[in-house]
Amino acid sequence: MKLYVCWGTFPVPWPRRGASWRPGAHPCKRAHHALTEAGRSPEAVKVYGFGQLPDVTEGRKQVKRLTGQSFVPVLVLDDGQVIQDSNNIVTWARANPAGGAESSAGARPGA
Repeated sequence: MKLYVCWGTFPVPWPRRGASWRPGAHPCKRAHHALTEAGRSPEAVKVYGFGQLPDVTEGRKQVKRLTGQSFVPVLVLDDGQVIQDSNNIVTWARANPAGGAESSAGARPGA
């Protein structure tokens, strides 16, 4: 399982319209934290760059090949299923804890 992130999975308080200054508010951090809380150990792939700029890094180019856009976080399960957006990744992680009834390879699409 790979989790494509911008710069890392550390807490980053950053000012955005409608966003919180809480350390856990960064989307990449939220996704990574939810996966580790669910007992998962995703390989964090740092794509660098900025999603709204042209895809100049190989990581952003790979994300665009996977999803059609340059924004992260993006989770790629072992079976090749791609889950975009931190909210969707958090939802998937909570529904699919490690050692649960479904493994990452056997998860239902859209779960």
